Amino acid sequence: MDPSSIDLAIRFNEAKDRTSVSWVSDKMTQAKSYKEISAQQSVYDEIISKLLDDKSELEMLARQYKDLYEKVSISDDDIEYLQKTVAGAVRVLSSLGSTSSKNDGIDTDAIVQLINKDTLKTMQLLGFNYKEAIGEPLTEACANVIRKKLGGSKLAQQNPSKKSR
Repeated sequence: MDPSSIDLAIRFNEAKDRTSVSWVSDKMTQAKSYKEISAQQSVYDEIISKLLDDKSELEMLARQYKDLYEKVSISDDDIEYLQKTVAGAVRVLSSLGSTSSKNDGIDTDAIVQLINKDTLKTMQLLGFNYKEAIGEPLTEACANVIRKKLGGSKLAQQNPSKKSR
Protein backbone atom coordinates (compact mmCIF):
# COMPACT_ATOMS: atom_id res chain seq x y z
CA MET A 1 0.00 0.00 0.00
CA ASP A 2 1.17 3.47 -0.75
CA PRO A 3 1.51 6.06 2.05
CA SER A 4 -1.67 7.92 1.10
CA SER A 5 -3.71 4.70 1.33
CA ILE A 6 -2.22 3.92 4.73
CA ASP A 7 -2.96 7.45 5.97
CA LEU A 8 -6.52 7.13 4.67
CA ALA A 9 -7.00 3.81 6.48
CA ILE A 10 -5.69 5.26 9.75
CA ARG A 11 -7.97 8.30 9.48
CA PHE A 12 -10.94 6.04 8.68
CA ASN A 13 -10.32 3.83 11.72
CA GLU A 14 -9.95 6.87 13.98
CA ALA A 15 -13.20 8.38 12.68
CA LYS A 16 -15.25 5.21 12.96
CA ASP A 17 -14.05 4.52 16.50
CA ARG A 18 -14.46 8.09 17.75
CA THR A 19 -18.19 7.93 18.45
CA SER A 20 -18.94 4.38 19.45
CA VAL A 21 -22.26 3.08 20.72
CA SER A 22 -20.87 3.09 24.25
CA TRP A 23 -19.83 6.76 23.91
CA VAL A 24 -23.34 7.74 22.77
CA SER A 25 -24.89 5.59 25.52
CA ASP A 26 -22.69 7.19 28.18
CA LYS A 27 -23.56 10.67 26.92
CA MET A 28 -27.28 9.88 26.95
CA THR A 29 -27.00 8.57 30.50
CA GLN A 30 -25.15 11.76 31.42
CA ALA A 31 -27.90 13.89 29.83
CA LYS A 32 -30.63 12.01 31.68
CA SER A 33 -28.83 12.57 34.98
CA TYR A 34 -29.20 16.34 34.65
CA LYS A 35 -32.33 17.87 36.10
CA GLU A 36 -32.20 21.03 34.03
CA ILE A 37 -33.51 20.86 30.48
CA SER A 38 -30.81 23.25 29.23
CA ALA A 39 -28.04 20.95 30.52
CA GLN A 40 -29.72 17.94 28.90
CA GLN A 41 -30.13 19.89 25.66
CA SER A 42 -26.44 20.80 25.71
CA VAL A 43 -25.39 17.13 25.97
CA TYR A 44 -27.85 16.07 23.25
CA ASP A 45 -26.54 18.86 21.02
CA GLU A 46 -23.00 17.62 21.63
CA ILE A 47 -24.02 14.08 20.63
CA ILE A 48 -25.74 15.26 17.46
CA SER A 49 -22.90 17.59 16.52
CA LYS A 50 -20.27 14.91 17.06
CA LEU A 51 -22.22 12.32 15.07
CA LEU A 52 -22.78 14.75 12.19
CA ASP A 53 -19.08 15.72 12.16
CA ASP A 54 -18.06 12.08 12.08
CA LYS A 55 -20.58 11.33 9.34
CA SER A 56 -19.19 14.18 7.27
CA GLU A 57 -15.61 13.03 7.79
CA LEU A 58 -16.49 9.42 6.90
CA GLU A 59 -18.22 10.59 3.71
CA MET A 60 -15.12 12.59 2.75
CA LEU A 61 -12.90 9.58 3.43
CA ALA A 62 -15.22 7.38 1.35
CA ARG A 63 -14.88 9.83 -1.57
CA GLN A 64 -11.10 9.71 -1.20
CA TYR A 65 -11.19 5.89 -1.22
CA LYS A 66 -13.36 6.04 -4.34
CA ASP A 67 -10.86 8.40 -6.01
CA LEU A 68 -7.99 6.02 -5.21
CA TYR A 69 -9.99 3.10 -6.61
CA GLU A 70 -10.85 4.97 -9.79
CA LYS A 71 -7.18 5.73 -10.38
CA VAL A 72 -6.39 2.04 -10.77
CA SER A 73 -9.72 0.69 -11.98
CA ILE A 74 -10.90 0.54 -15.56
CA SER A 75 -14.62 0.10 -16.24
CA ASP A 76 -16.00 -2.46 -18.70
CA ASP A 77 -17.05 0.37 -21.03
CA ASP A 78 -13.53 1.82 -20.92
CA ILE A 79 -12.06 -1.61 -21.70
CA GLU A 80 -14.35 -2.05 -24.71
CA TYR A 81 -13.47 1.42 -25.98
CA LEU A 82 -9.75 0.77 -25.53
CA GLN A 83 -9.99 -2.52 -27.40
CA LYS A 84 -11.64 -0.74 -30.33
CA THR A 85 -9.23 2.18 -30.51
CA VAL A 86 -5.81 1.26 -29.10
CA ALA A 87 -4.61 -0.71 -32.12
CA GLY A 88 -5.09 2.31 -34.34
CA ALA A 89 -3.39 4.60 -31.85
CA VAL A 90 -0.37 2.29 -31.55
CA ARG A 91 -0.13 1.99 -35.34
CA VAL A 92 -0.22 5.78 -35.71
CA LEU A 93 2.46 6.21 -33.06
CA SER A 94 4.67 3.54 -34.58
CA SER A 95 4.29 4.97 -38.10
CA LEU A 96 5.11 8.47 -36.84
CA GLY A 97 8.20 7.24 -35.10
CA SER A 98 9.58 4.96 -37.80
CA THR A 99 11.50 6.07 -40.83
CA SER A 100 11.16 2.71 -42.52
CA SER A 101 8.14 0.53 -43.15
CA LYS A 102 8.91 -1.56 -40.06
CA ASN A 103 7.23 -0.89 -36.74
CA ASP A 104 10.59 -0.52 -34.95
CA GLY A 105 9.86 -3.52 -32.75
CA ILE A 106 6.39 -2.41 -31.64
CA ASP A 107 4.11 -5.44 -31.59
CA THR A 108 0.65 -3.94 -31.93
CA ASP A 109 -1.11 -7.28 -31.44
CA ALA A 110 0.73 -7.90 -28.16
CA ILE A 111 -0.30 -4.48 -26.85
CA VAL A 112 -3.91 -5.05 -27.92
CA GLN A 113 -3.90 -8.42 -26.13
CA LEU A 114 -2.87 -6.63 -22.93
CA ILE A 115 -6.16 -4.74 -23.19
CA ASN A 116 -8.26 -7.88 -23.17
CA LYS A 117 -11.16 -7.66 -20.70
CA ASP A 118 -10.24 -10.86 -18.84
CA THR A 119 -6.57 -9.92 -18.69
CA LEU A 120 -7.32 -6.42 -17.42
CA LYS A 121 -9.76 -7.58 -14.74
CA THR A 122 -7.40 -10.31 -13.52
CA MET A 123 -4.44 -7.96 -13.37
CA GLN A 124 -6.51 -5.32 -11.56
CA LEU A 125 -7.47 -7.88 -8.91
CA LEU A 126 -3.76 -8.51 -8.43
CA GLY A 127 -3.13 -4.80 -7.94
CA PHE A 128 -1.65 -4.00 -11.35
CA ASN A 129 -2.09 -0.37 -12.41
CA TYR A 130 -2.67 -0.41 -16.16
CA LYS A 131 -3.10 3.34 -16.41
CA GLU A 132 0.40 3.77 -15.05
CA ALA A 133 1.95 0.80 -16.84
CA ILE A 134 0.51 1.46 -20.31
CA GLY A 135 -0.70 5.06 -20.24
CA GLU A 136 2.50 6.69 -19.04
CA PRO A 137 4.82 4.88 -21.51
CA LEU A 138 2.44 5.70 -24.39
CA THR A 139 2.40 9.33 -23.29
CA GLU A 140 6.20 9.40 -23.17
CA ALA A 141 6.48 7.65 -26.55
CA CYS A 142 4.09 10.13 -28.13
CA ALA A 143 5.94 13.08 -26.61
CA ASN A 144 9.28 11.74 -27.83
CA VAL A 145 7.93 11.23 -31.36
CA ILE A 146 6.60 14.78 -31.41
CA ARG A 147 9.91 16.16 -30.14
CA LYS A 148 11.77 14.14 -32.76
CA LYS A 149 9.49 15.27 -35.59
CA LEU A 150 9.82 18.89 -34.51
CA GLY A 151 13.61 18.66 -34.60
CA GLY A 152 14.16 18.25 -30.90
CA SER A 153 15.65 14.75 -31.01
CA LYS A 154 18.56 15.83 -28.80
CA LEU A 155 16.05 17.09 -26.26
CA ALA A 156 14.10 13.83 -26.45
CA GLN A 157 17.28 11.82 -25.86
CA GLN A 158 18.48 14.03 -23.01
CA ASN A 159 15.16 14.18 -21.17
CA PRO A 160 13.06 11.12 -22.13
CA SER A 161 10.53 11.60 -19.34
CA LYS A 162 9.54 14.19 -16.82
CA LYS A 163 8.09 12.83 -13.64
CA SER A 164 6.15 15.42 -11.70
CA ARG A 165 4.93 13.02 -9.05
